[in-house]
Amino acid sequence: MAATGGTRGYGTPGDGTPAAGAAWPAPLDPAAAPAPRYGTGSLADLLPTAAAGLGVPGFAPTLAGVEPADRVCVFLIDGLGWEQLLAHPEDAPFLHSLATGEPLTAGFPATTATSLASVGTGLPPGAHGLSGYTVLDPGTGELMNQLRWHPWTDPHRWQPYPTVFQLAHDAGVHTAQVSSPAFETTPLTAVALSGGTFHGRLSGEERMDLAAGQLAAADRTLVYTYYSEVDGNGHRHGVDSDAWRGQLGYADRLARRLAEQLPPRAALYVTADHGMVDIPFTEDARYDVDEDWELRAGVRLLGGEGRARHVYAVPGAAGDVLAVWREVLGERAWVAGRDEAVELGWFGPKVDERVRDRLGDVIAAAADDIAIVATRTEPKESALAGMHGSLTPAEQLVPLLSVRS
Repeated sequence: MAATGGTRGYGTPGDGTPAAGAAWPAPLDPAAAPAPRYGTGSLADLLPTAAAGLGVPGFAPTLAGVEPADRVCVFLIDGLGWEQLLAHPEDAPFLHSLATGEPLTAGFPATTATSLASVGTGLPPGAHGLSGYTVLDPGTGELMNQLRWHPWTDPHRWQPYPTVFQLAHDAGVHTAQVSSPAFETTPLTAVALSGGTFHGRLSGEERMDLAAGQLAAADRTLVYTYYSEVDGNGHRHGVDSDAWRGQLGYADRLARRLAEQLPPRAALYVTADHGMVDIPFTEDARYDVDEDWELRAGVRLLGGEGRARHVYAVPGAAGDVLAVWREVLGERAWVAGRDEAVELGWFGPKVDERVRDRLGDVIAAAADDIAIVATRTEPKESALAGMHGSLTPAEQLVPLLSVRS
């Protein structure tokens, strides 16, 4: 929806209040938000269905379009949303030619750490517990960045479940991850993508060639490979920028290179961790919590990211914070209390007890092209052109593209 005048998009410019005779727009109903399709069509369902086809015990096929194969490769292109792919057929002709089925939903929030954990564990965020870009560590009272893993916490305390890769490896499947060498020893890799062998390669071409080689290395294989710079250029320059289009074209060539090297009896699945939206650099599109006394009142810690916020209230203030955030954001975001978001299934059909207190007292998911930023405490994140995290189709829908040999 288009914003019109005022610091909120309503009323007199600069005063943040409705014009005379006007009223605040009614808040969006969180129950109307499009919840991820956990269990039938989400990222968390991809590897369990593939593992079932490989004969790994304990897994069942739940995802249509993923048929049994002796050799399975997942190529995850960070930041390549379904809607962005469909909008750029000339930049990604190979990938676009494969876009004939239904997309997956990423899960909430639609952000890299959360989605990679969902892919690797086969579990929704409410179970694996990487439930946002930054979330509260109840044990320390501090925000924990789950992408950078700061401050340090024991990875296997934070995420205790085995990965699908590990279970496949234990069942005799040759399992490998092919990615940047920088990711080999990170805690996120340990809790989300470990199992079998890790192979670090710098260039995209080397990764594709090695992934194909690992796929052919045994009669039953499961291989994961990854490319990040579609996301990086979207954050820096925006979706549809020349830099972003260039990276999309490069990722398209990488996918074709890998597909052309598939060994017999193999299936390649190309997917992503989230989509992205561009946020205008205007006052009415960027709500700055560091400068807004209403949004800041009663807030102890601000977690998450600009499109998907975990808001932690001072003791006794959660109800007031929820009411104010709903009023201020109005029809531009879905704003729910913790229990409501859990009941609505935003984080999955069930939230483990160890995870529940990591979630915000208030959870805000942007519906319009806005961001809830914090320019003093999060200067780098607040300056991004492209953002993601929420429940909108542009962020939630990711491709499930397949090639079989």
